[in-house]
Amino acid sequence: LEVIIIDDGSSDDTAQIAQQYPAVKYFYQPNSGVSSARNKGIDVATGEYIHFMDADDLINLEFYEVMLRAAVSAGSDMACCGFVYERYPSLNHKIEQSLLVSDTEDKMWMTKIQFYGACWRFLYKLSFLKEHKFYFNTELISGEDRAFSLPAIFHANKIVSVPGAVYIYKNRKGSITTAQEKEFVKKCRESCKSVDRFQLNFLQQHRFSIQQYPEFRRLQYKLLGIPFASKRVYHSNKTKWYFFNIPVFQRKEIGI
Repeated sequence: LEVIIIDDGSSDDTAQIAQQYPAVKYFYQPNSGVSSARNKGIDVATGEYIHFMDADDLINLEFYEVMLRAAVSAGSDMACCGFVYERYPSLNHKIEQSLLVSDTEDKMWMTKIQFYGACWRFLYKLSFLKEHKFYFNTELISGEDRAFSLPAIFHANKIVSVPGAVYIYKNRKGSITTAQEKEFVKKCRESCKSVDRFQLNFLQQHRFSIQQYPEFRRLQYKLLGIPFASKRVYHSNKTKWYFFNIPVFQRKEIGI
């Protein structure tokens, strides 16, 4: 197991802590953003497979063992895990069984890339990424995962789903996805729109389509047995409120 830490301009004791562990490969760079840090990881990695883990998240202890075993046994370019989304538990995704898919439609269906774009869901074969020159777009500050994962899923020879591998996406104050500054949120939304355009253009270029409108979970509220309000929570982190079936409010969270 090769552990690589890309220190993206930290101002705490990251360097001192990381260098206490001889097995860890530590690299520092001035703050350039998550995409730049991941690209650096691709360039310096020497292992057969690579996984992008955010430093403030968690994985279960068997994560790499079961992901690697599945990928190697299947000879697949990618392996896919389930995850716990701490901030929005309704978005949790559990993998019940191991599936091996190679057809494009099956790969899109199994990964549900239009709903769950995070790159940390996947173990990638490093030679596959380098062969196709897959790197993260450093101009994006949100949605960059989807812009990276979509082409990878499309071109992967095979993808295997892995029960028993769980990524825990933590909810921490001060993180990028919980930042509430208006200007930053505006930039994130603009970035996500750019990714939406990229996705549309990519699919049109390859003459393929996937479901554009996300599935949702509906909650209904009653007063004296009479429904008066309902809420739809979409996989894209969008929430819509209805009063007497009339849409009155919606909110879009910046997430995965």
